[in-house]
Amino acid sequence: MSKQVKHSFFEKFANVATKFTGSSFAFLLALFLILIWGISGPIFNFSETWQLVINTGTTIITFLMVFLIQKTQNKDSKAIQLKLNELIAANKAASNRLVDIEELTEEELDQIDQFYAKLANLAKIDENIHQYYSIDSAEDVQSNKKRTRMRLNKNKQRNTGKNMESKS
Repeated sequence: MSKQVKHSFFEKFANVATKFTGSSFAFLLALFLILIWGISGPIFNFSETWQLVINTGTTIITFLMVFLIQKTQNKDSKAIQLKLNELIAANKAASNRLVDIEELTEEELDQIDQFYAKLANLAKIDENIHQYYSIDSAEDVQSNKKRTRMRLNKNKQRNTGKNMESKS
């Protein structure tokens, strides 16, 4: 399954630069350049210009790498989110509320976090954290259990009352 996708010049450059800068060769090259710079110190009498070369070079590289790393991080994050969205959408038991969750505000994410804390508490009550698939189903199961317990308690009270009457 081969796809022909057109990438912008920057996209191509960013991909190549990311692969290169993350390689062992790039690390060794940087280490080699620093060693050469350090060894050349006595030749240049450790002058201000000699120091300025490494300071300027590392500052420029660092500045550019920040943007390159951020672009790569954004792309990877988007790809992961899309994969997670696909898994959520494909799973019948999963709640679709979480598709595109990354677009929510911090407050909305906190609210969903509270729902999942509630889900965890409901699972602890039932002593089986693997039984529920969504907040809705957990709440339904717990409501049904509560109604069942209430009915059993009422029946128990009635039976206790009848036993008391028959003994008198």
